[in-house]
Amino acid sequence: MDTAPGPGMDRRRCLGQLTGLAVPVLAGRSLSSIAAALAWATAAPAQAGAQIEEPLSDAVRHVLRAAVEQLDPPEPDFLSTGQRLAYLRWLSRASWQLRRRIPELQARVDFLQTVWYESRRAGLDTALVLGLIEVESAFRKYAISRAGARGYMQVMPFWTRLIGDGDPNKLFHLQTNLRYGCVILRHYLQREQGDLFMALGRYNGSRGRAPYPNAVFAAERRWRLD
Repeated sequence: MDTAPGPGMDRRRCLGQLTGLAVPVLAGRSLSSIAAALAWATAAPAQAGAQIEEPLSDAVRHVLRAAVEQLDPPEPDFLSTGQRLAYLRWLSRASWQLRRRIPELQARVDFLQTVWYESRRAGLDTALVLGLIEVESAFRKYAISRAGARGYMQVMPFWTRLIGDGDPNKLFHLQTNLRYGCVILRHYLQREQGDLFMALGRYNGSRGRAPYPNAVFAAERRWRLD
């Protein structure tokens, strides 16, 4: 992307469909202990907005609920050696770029593999999702915003009631948080008929205003590592 967009600029993008994607999958994750990290997260709240709870039709709720279920993907599987090598090159570059934010190597690899999988599962660009996470939580797993949004993608707890099992603590689980965040962004993109600028504003609760989408687009450019 060459320039950060404003509402009147030609930065409207339509991405792939949420369902029916054939993509490699990743290993499942177990819930981590969060008590100590919650104290740190509360002391340093994320500088982010929040999704606004809106009525959902039964059909939309059913689709979204199905999309956030079954968090049990295995290790990445590729159709060709070229695909695997391209993925490994991306993983190496992204890991190097992320090293100061997530110092521990295995945690960094787990995070990046999960972002890579969940973004593709939702038909979203991986660089875009990494840019959104950078802006929303600065890559802090236990970040909590002033509005109560949680985790890497700053998901509001009401989503677990609308489309999940009602347990907001699961939003601190790596894959659960990324699954919800990507599904929600995909939902907003569909509501905005492919208008990514407006969908990002809806995700942040600032629909129609430029600062948040512009910040995400700027961060996205830093994560274009191909």
